[in-house]
Amino acid sequence: MADHLRIRDLKVGFQTFDGFVEILDIGDIHIEKGEAYGLVGESGAGKTVLALAILGLLRQPPAEVKAEELSLDGEPLLEKSQKELREIRGRRISMILQDPMSALDPAFDVGYQLSEVIRLRNKMDRKEAREKALEFMRMVELPDPEMMLDKYPHQLSGGQRQRIVIALALACGSQFLIADEPTRNLDVTVQASVLKTIHRLREELGVSLLFIANNLSLVSVMCNRVGILLKGRIVETGRVRDILDDPLHPYTLDLLRAVPSKEEQLDEEEIKRDVEIADPSRSRCALYPRCKFRGPACEGDTAFELVSVSPTHSVACPYALQSLAAASGALATAGATTASDAVAAADTHGGDQRG
Repeated sequence: MADHLRIRDLKVGFQTFDGFVEILDIGDIHIEKGEAYGLVGESGAGKTVLALAILGLLRQPPAEVKAEELSLDGEPLLEKSQKELREIRGRRISMILQDPMSALDPAFDVGYQLSEVIRLRNKMDRKEAREKALEFMRMVELPDPEMMLDKYPHQLSGGQRQRIVIALALACGSQFLIADEPTRNLDVTVQASVLKTIHRLREELGVSLLFIANNLSLVSVMCNRVGILLKGRIVETGRVRDILDDPLHPYTLDLLRAVPSKEEQLDEEEIKRDVEIADPSRSRCALYPRCKFRGPACEGDTAFELVSVSPTHSVACPYALQSLAAASGALATAGATTASDAVAAADTHGGDQRG
């Protein structure tokens, strides 16, 4: 299937008073038509910066965006003028922001905001646009949409506002949707309802989705594939089941352990470990200061190279790769059936040789 979005060798940085700082260094992301791709990382990883770079919303300068390829349906986005990008945004690619209150204008009722977007983009009269707005409000499962049309943002709950933002993102027929932590400010029960709505609309309308989150459990119910973003770099990528059942990078394991089980006791000292400031231009893995598996191989460019461990699973971690290389005998000895089993078996039988 053809790629809907393709990113190759994307670098994003900002000019600051202290000099140029590189924030993102993305080797490869491709999202096929109709696919849902998850991007997971902690706060400050660069997830939102990536979304804004795709949409052409980073002001240059101070931002600097370079890429071997950044294309939508094969069309290079970095070669587009701002006027051309404005035509693409909304019609072909849209974004659901994580804070619906800041995405909506408090001075106008939501019916006006939604119908004006539809009217201006589709050249309809106001009556037609209002009817279309009502249709989209029903689509996102807002209760009593006729009454909702006349409400102002402050009169709605967080979940209702987020549904309005989803309707705005889809109102002009966009076939590619970026959802930037769309449930971040919602309580758990409302989160589930909003995610269910996004999932249903994606399948019904056939839209492609880039779903940004800091929680792997959310991605597991929304996406086909996932990339793990650590301080501006993809460190592990694969099908969702690959990552959940067979995580290899220590950072991926940290993300999975961030939601502890009832039986697990958290190590408070481990929680207090320092986090290195984002700077992909550094010469070592960003997890190095807090990784118990770190070693000499984690310093230098080879620490950042994504290496395939299966046709659908890649990881950038010398520890995981060295352990896998040593696991051929351990597989038979320990009966390991997955890559992560092999890593554990290699450690048990051969020890960690990196010091």
